[in-house]
Amino acid sequence: MALQSHKFTLAEINEAQVGRFAQELAFVLDAGDVIALRGDLGAGKTTFARALIRALADDPAHEVPSPTFTLVQTYETPPIALAHFDLYRLTAAEEIEELGFDHLRSVGACLIEWPERAEDYLPAERLEVSLTEPDGATGDVRTLEIIGLGNWATRARRLQAMHELIEASGFGGAEVSLKTMSGDASTRKYARLERAPGWKGPEARAGAPCALLMDWPRHPDGPAVRDDKPYSQIAKLAEDVGPFLAVGAGLKSAGLSAPAIYATDIDNGFILLEDWGALDYGSALALGENQLDLWQDAIDALLKLRGVPADQPLPVGNGKSHTLPKLDRIILEIETDLVPDWLWQAVHGSPMPADVLARYRQVWEPIFETILDEPTGWMLRDYHSPNLILLPSETGHRRAGVIDFQDALQGPLAYDLVSLLQDARLDVSAQIENALLSDYCSKARATEAEFDADRFRLIYAMLGAQRNTKILGIFARLAKRDKKTRYLTHMPRIWGYLERNLAHPQLNALSRWYEEAFPPPVRARPIKV
Repeated sequence: MALQSHKFTLAEINEAQVGRFAQELAFVLDAGDVIALRGDLGAGKTTFARALIRALADDPAHEVPSPTFTLVQTYETPPIALAHFDLYRLTAAEEIEELGFDHLRSVGACLIEWPERAEDYLPAERLEVSLTEPDGATGDVRTLEIIGLGNWATRARRLQAMHELIEASGFGGAEVSLKTMSGDASTRKYARLERAPGWKGPEARAGAPCALLMDWPRHPDGPAVRDDKPYSQIAKLAEDVGPFLAVGAGLKSAGLSAPAIYATDIDNGFILLEDWGALDYGSALALGENQLDLWQDAIDALLKLRGVPADQPLPVGNGKSHTLPKLDRIILEIETDLVPDWLWQAVHGSPMPADVLARYRQVWEPIFETILDEPTGWMLRDYHSPNLILLPSETGHRRAGVIDFQDALQGPLAYDLVSLLQDARLDVSAQIENALLSDYCSKARATEAEFDADRFRLIYAMLGAQRNTKILGIFARLAKRDKKTRYLTHMPRIWGYLERNLAHPQLNALSRWYEEAFPPPVRARPIKV
């Protein structure tokens, strides 16, 4: 069966534009990728290779020696490792094996100049990039032909779509750099498009110094875990850009601060959106901002959202709409099961015994019933410091810029307050938590005669126990399944928040289970990765 392929051409572009395309390619590279770089002597292969490596290193002055004599040069860059091959001096094709090609490909990506010298040893599934000098062209003008073979066919089609979206938006061209941003715990990728001094973009955005590119191809997060469904589908997590666009539009209509959308390619999973910079709440605290003031703005935004219906269809922007899914028992169960599925094994080194698991699920049952009996509203789900950006030019609740809201549900209104006041990434003292919880209840009661503060505090504690249980399991899963161990540094904080919630009298049974299953010495054990 013939390999799938996809070809596109960038005709008569200059050297700077070639370098800019290399930045776009660097953004989509993954470990295991092979890029075959073709062209005659002087075609610009080394220039392209240097631009690609410097983009991966996020350093425009990064030293990139030619591998003409060494034949291969390796780089450890933040996104991936890269091996740069120059096979011009190869005397026999099989010598590529002696250069460690198979191993280097297994641990990173490979960029190969003069691939024709070892054609039979290259994987069939690869990306071909050919540089030619157009007839009659003067200066440094080149034409690039890009061909994706096999699994690269779909990726090359998306690469072309991404390039065309950026160009059409006015953030294309060599005058705008594209820099890959460090990843998070999600399946999304981001790049920052930043204009050079003096650059003039489209009239509507001439004042925007940069924009963010979101790359989110549609796919579930992880393997099937129950009923032939992945965790993301069971937990009703967004799996494409549609919910992000719809929820963002809904938040803006409600008067909250959500990023402006500059351009979209919904089918291919790309959004170009407003860049608010790096002043998230954690960074703002580090620069001396007052935590109480920041969190007060965020609470006022939640209070404003209390009066907004959560069950109305929200426009996606392509003629379709999105309605917030409802929190249900299955979501609560799959999230709390992250502890027996991942945390127990990671801490104890063996599966959770059946009797311990049965007791665990038994104590959660009345908690779930109480949570699900609660009236519902907007539940953004991850309303905490990494997803809140300080907007100094705004006032009041609009100073809290909200991002990463695509997984929003219809659920209890206390959930987002828990996310904020028991922040997974940084400390919120019990004193600040209690003061702001009281302030929230006081303001809600002032506008809603039926507001029951005692009931709200009970739901708050139950959701706090459920959310922190989920986070403990997620951080263990990120460490074991995805090798993202940096989240383990937050585990002591999460245990501390959980203890605050378990102090509520109606959570005694769950508190006793945790004391028996994870007593303090056990909680302090390192996760086995």
